[in-house]
Amino acid sequence: MLQIHQFPVLEDNYAFLVHDDASGETTCIDTPDAAAILAEADRKGWRITQIWNTHWHPDHAGGNSEIKARTGCIVSGPQEVERIGQAPDRVVKHGDTVKLGAFTANVIDVGGHTLGHIAYSLPAEKVAFVGDSIFALGCGRLFEGTAEQMWNSLSRIAALPDDTTLYCAHEYTASNARFALSVDPDNAALRARNDEITRLRSDNKPTVPMKLAAEKATNPFLRAPLLKAAIGMPTAPDYEAFGEIRKRKDNFR
Repeated sequence: MLQIHQFPVLEDNYAFLVHDDASGETTCIDTPDAAAILAEADRKGWRITQIWNTHWHPDHAGGNSEIKARTGCIVSGPQEVERIGQAPDRVVKHGDTVKLGAFTANVIDVGGHTLGHIAYSLPAEKVAFVGDSIFALGCGRLFEGTAEQMWNSLSRIAALPDDTTLYCAHEYTASNARFALSVDPDNAALRARNDEITRLRSDNKPTVPMKLAAEKATNPFLRAPLLKAAIGMPTAPDYEAFGEIRKRKDNFR
């Protein structure tokens, strides 16, 4: 049995410990807060044996050195993680796999937020850890990549089965919903989802994880091809429509 333990850290991050009962192995997906992650692993009685990094940003790989020093775990991640000190023990890229006990995760290129950003998809368990590539009703800012690159990355995520559960790294959903409604106001599924998000956040409950099917129905970045007319770009390539929506989000208040 694969157990996924999600908990909030820092201002708006989520940390994830993934534990395999049979082997006793535990991996943490990114390392936003080493002290909190180590404390949660101790509380659960789980021994951290691996780290799977999605990208190099400090709130995703900044705790690598401390956790590795404490546990001796093996770090897997994109080459770019070396930019903040603790290089991966194993560099992984699109098409590679990593294993936690008998469970296998496929590495997917989701570059755009950073050039080397990757996600980890466990198809047999129908879950994917997507870092900052896609959020509930949102996607990562284009700090390093292009709109075309990011659109291709989101398309790879969208190609996963609709019942895949996506674990993203931040609780941005309420603000993402406000923006989504500004560009897709007639979407009944989006309006209903916004109501649910409001209820969850008023009770201080997480909106993460989320189902891919819900994102395909309501996330304006995945729906860019369907929103071309609404944003005044009826004949634009899909990635250009996506890029326009991303620019609008960058300037949204």
